[in-house]
Amino acid sequence: MIVSKPRHVMALFCGVVMLMSAVCGNATQLAARHSQSNHGAASLASTHQATPASDVLPEQRITLHRRADAGDNNLVSIGIPFPPGTLRDPQLVRLLDAHGVEIPAAVQTTLKWYAKDGSVRAVRVQFHAQVGADASVVYFAIGKPRQHDLAGWPYTDGLVDGEHGLRVPAIMATLTPAWLCASLIAGPQWPAAAGEPYAAYVATQFQWAEKLPVDDSTAWLFDRPSTLFKAYVRTGRFDYLQAAALSYRFYMKYIRRSGLSMSPFCAGGWTFTDKPCDVKYVYVEPILLAVALTGDDSEADADTVDKMMALWAIGGWSGEVEPYKAPSQYFTERLAGLGLLETVSAYELTGEARYKASIVQQIGWLNDHQRHNPDGLGDDGAWRSSWNLHENDSWKPATDVRGASTWMTENIIDGLWHAWLVTDDPRIPDMITGYGRYLEHYGWIAPNLLSYQHDWRNPCSGPGGQIAWYWSSSHAPVEALKKIEDSDGWYSDAHTVELALPVAAAYYFERDPKQAEALKRRLVALSSSYASSCATISETARKFNWNNRGSGVVQWLIHQPAGSGVIHPIAMQAKP
Repeated sequence: MIVSKPRHVMALFCGVVMLMSAVCGNATQLAARHSQSNHGAASLASTHQATPASDVLPEQRITLHRRADAGDNNLVSIGIPFPPGTLRDPQLVRLLDAHGVEIPAAVQTTLKWYAKDGSVRAVRVQFHAQVGADASVVYFAIGKPRQHDLAGWPYTDGLVDGEHGLRVPAIMATLTPAWLCASLIAGPQWPAAAGEPYAAYVATQFQWAEKLPVDDSTAWLFDRPSTLFKAYVRTGRFDYLQAAALSYRFYMKYIRRSGLSMSPFCAGGWTFTDKPCDVKYVYVEPILLAVALTGDDSEADADTVDKMMALWAIGGWSGEVEPYKAPSQYFTERLAGLGLLETVSAYELTGEARYKASIVQQIGWLNDHQRHNPDGLGDDGAWRSSWNLHENDSWKPATDVRGASTWMTENIIDGLWHAWLVTDDPRIPDMITGYGRYLEHYGWIAPNLLSYQHDWRNPCSGPGGQIAWYWSSSHAPVEALKKIEDSDGWYSDAHTVELALPVAAAYYFERDPKQAEALKRRLVALSSSYASSCATISETARKFNWNNRGSGVVQWLIHQPAGSGVIHPIAMQAKP
């Protein structure tokens, strides 16, 4: 078992638990008895002796949802994630009806906290249920031994025929957003509150993004299934989870399972695009989330994950992943960031040392690129590269614009954030604050540069709408950036929503009060991007993914004190 010694996990956990007005103490008593209404009782027959009413906790409510075409008696499989240290023995998980009566169940560990203390990160709970047309409610309890076991079954035994030739669950189960966020399954999250502008933005976008995009392969770029799973984590909404599970099963249906990972075979690649060697469509994170949130381990075999990660290492058609060594080298922030993010997910799924080593190696590459760029122009905080090569043109050093894609760099920040959660690498806070400062000084287009002929913004966000340079630079003349904006950057403020992540993450780590205050002002200004008129714009389906895959954590980050990511180190030492 691979065990690291992170300093920050309990602070993240305690911060989320405090949100629920709870005491961060005994891990088996997660969260507090915050008030939530009981929405009914499950139609689940049991003659077993009732347990104390105190075992039925509102935040541990499970709501069962039946497909209209499903039968009355069904095999149910659900996923339940846990925070670090909360559960070490799945025998201590019980399923209860609304009266505290134990329901016979099979409980199996599906994930462990490999990067923390080796405790159980998620279990799959299976049971028989008679669910009517209305949603039914059961509860899970932890801490006391289960008395009534069932023999488990393959997850696929509980599937029925669904749309687009997919097999889908007859019954799905939703958990409370309080529990889901406190579990840290998607990192620290803040449950969506009534009236929250960002949650409303996502909900409005979902109206056009909900339909499974079977006729547009680009709608899957930036990881549609993970985006939907994370939206569910913050809200507990069934329609988000249902869309996520359907998208996940569709996505995994087209992963190539046989052959070699090298071109032209590209095992581990996504064949729906007819471009299986295009690694920007290869995502491991949705496997992790599906296992934890639905109990679906049918696609999580080690061989498939290995092929997907081998393809990332080879780079597919983009070339081998390697450190940035020369100004003439091809580089995109999307590939660097997504590659790191998927490596983190592979490690979280398997606990394999080679993935942990690859995470550390990629952090080192990004640190060297940022701090010691081979173009000799110094450290401005960006991962500077060639505009020509970035856009798949030939390198023209005499006229090249050295800079960075402002919005694509969000992928690097997302990857670094998740890498920090599993490694506590001390280089990462400075890397993130370095980019936050760059973004504040060189990334945003100054209002005085916006004119009638060159107001590249969509008017949906109003006169105070924020827009970043499509290609930013600390060295190039403004006229060169304006020329690129004119040719490629009209309405590039469609990416402003996800840029809240690098700003908020930098604020979380920023120790300089003046820099932190500037970042805070920027976060306030960015809220105009959540306008419903912006959310209804649906011409580019993948916008839902690029806006939201990494943005949910922003709502947690903005509730933390500036610099708290480094000022308040965590006193937890992982134990084998």
